[in-house]
Amino acid sequence: MASLFQPFTLKDVTLRNRIAVSPMCQYSATDGMVNDWHRVHLGGLARGGAGLVVVEATAVTPEGRITPNCLGLWNDEQAAALAPIVQMIKDAGAVPGIQIGHAGRKASANRPWEGDNHIPAEDPRGWDIIAPSAIAYGGGLSKTPHEMTKGDIDRVKQAFVDSAKRAFASGFEWLELHFAHGYLAQSFLSKHSNKRTDEYGGSFENRGRFILETLRAVRAAWPENLPLAARLGVIEFDGTDEETLGEAIELIKTMKAEGLDFIDVSMGFSVGKANIPWGPAFLGPVAARVRNEAGLPASTSWYVSTPQQAEELVRDGSVDLVMLARPLLTDPHWPFKAAKELGVESPAWVLPAPYAHWLDRYRAA
Repeated sequence: MASLFQPFTLKDVTLRNRIAVSPMCQYSATDGMVNDWHRVHLGGLARGGAGLVVVEATAVTPEGRITPNCLGLWNDEQAAALAPIVQMIKDAGAVPGIQIGHAGRKASANRPWEGDNHIPAEDPRGWDIIAPSAIAYGGGLSKTPHEMTKGDIDRVKQAFVDSAKRAFASGFEWLELHFAHGYLAQSFLSKHSNKRTDEYGGSFENRGRFILETLRAVRAAWPENLPLAARLGVIEFDGTDEETLGEAIELIKTMKAEGLDFIDVSMGFSVGKANIPWGPAFLGPVAARVRNEAGLPASTSWYVSTPQQAEELVRDGSVDLVMLARPLLTDPHWPFKAAKELGVESPAWVLPAPYAHWLDRYRAA
């Protein structure tokens, strides 16, 4: 069988294949609550045959949302609303995961199709934002954040813990911490956004402190038998790539020692302008280096679109899972088509039983 369709087991969780739905913001919630859009969106992706379905970046506090329409997990009502969707994902044969995070200085923004910029100060839909240092991201995200106090840091770390507990109560079996993409945790790690002079800034050890303390606290709250993952921006494409990647790998080694089970390799996005070498599966070699040097199972995404690309990444040991986004939006049944293209015998098993029944019936006729 193709490597992409081999099961993958981590802790007490087994995925039916190596295809994972990458967390994709839908910007369609109200007060952080899921609605019918999310039920159809996530249920369809689960029925399409992926092994893991990761719910979009979900804010641990109200001010941690990217936009006013992002999901949240800061109260029990939000957790209760997610539970039926979690069960729907399980019923479709996939493992339900969720990514929790805090947008930091990129919060309080308009939705991408409404400007993708910071909401003006006079607009009641917006709010004050926080970050390690009072440095604006730049461009359309021009609002200057408040520098976090130690009290703010402790409050946000506890919010991650509380959200993790709610995620488990909702039935999720895979938890990913969003430590990438220029959001709060990445902002602590990056020299571009962290100019602090206390124990959370300056040296590599200090810049990684927020990430490690948050991970340690969540690990203590998240069941040991379930996977705990993190998405980390390991490279910025800003001219200091070797230094940044080297630091990231050292941090991931420490994260592993603190209980991290899986690393989702991505980019930092800490600067507005970077020389990103966009191209097919361009993060594959970076993910392979992280996986091999840090000694953790890994995934990556970004411009992986064809079954052959995904198969090669898994077969050559670059990654253990392939995180797919746009290909699955275009066709939720991409896994079924991939199975056929890769020569998997009788790939109807990838589909839910009602679909597979009709496919087999017409094939027999």
